[in-house]
Amino acid sequence: MNNSSIIYSSDQGLLLGFHGCDQSIRDKIINGQIMMKASHNNYDWLGSGMYFWQNNHARAMDFAKNPPGKSKIESPSVLGAVFSLGNCLDLTDKSYIDRVRKSYFSLKATFSETNTPLPKNRPVPGSPNPNDKILRGLDCSVIEALHLNLIKKGDIPFDTVRCVFIEGNPIYEDSGFYDQTHIQVCVRNPNCIKGFFLPRNEDPEWSKAA
Repeated sequence: MNNSSIIYSSDQGLLLGFHGCDQSIRDKIINGQIMMKASHNNYDWLGSGMYFWQNNHARAMDFAKNPPGKSKIESPSVLGAVFSLGNCLDLTDKSYIDRVRKSYFSLKATFSETNTPLPKNRPVPGSPNPNDKILRGLDCSVIEALHLNLIKKGDIPFDTVRCVFIEGNPIYEDSGFYDQTHIQVCVRNPNCIKGFFLPRNEDPEWSKAA
């Protein structure tokens, strides 16, 4: 299917995203000394690309202060970005959820032909919560297979991938809300990023002067 026929597939406006990183990296990106690098880990939640927490500065800072595994960021900070979704594999949209499901079964059949086990989603070794499968080898493989299939067919590639993740613990007993729920955006096409910025604090004097 050619994605150019889909006119309601994503938010066509500009969005704000936040990325947790070391202050030195943040400053070099903002100053134009380097470009933000795409992540290519085989366990990335939404496949390869540049990752942002949509409209969620606090979560980006929490990630910078508490990176997964044994990694450590010396000077935790947050990089802001303005971007468009473009042609988005939006996993808040049923049609795209169905396409990812189809990609899974296609990938499963391919692996079965060679008697090769599928990658798995798994927790970080030594994690106190075995159900917190943050190393998402299976999900990453499924999404990358979908992208590869588009290229093979000559269809328009996806610029971004977006998903809501229900994560963490219930915020109160029997709650349907979880304390680490967030929207994550993976930008594959760097041209979707319109600019980077240094996040600023609210001016506390505004309400007094108004």
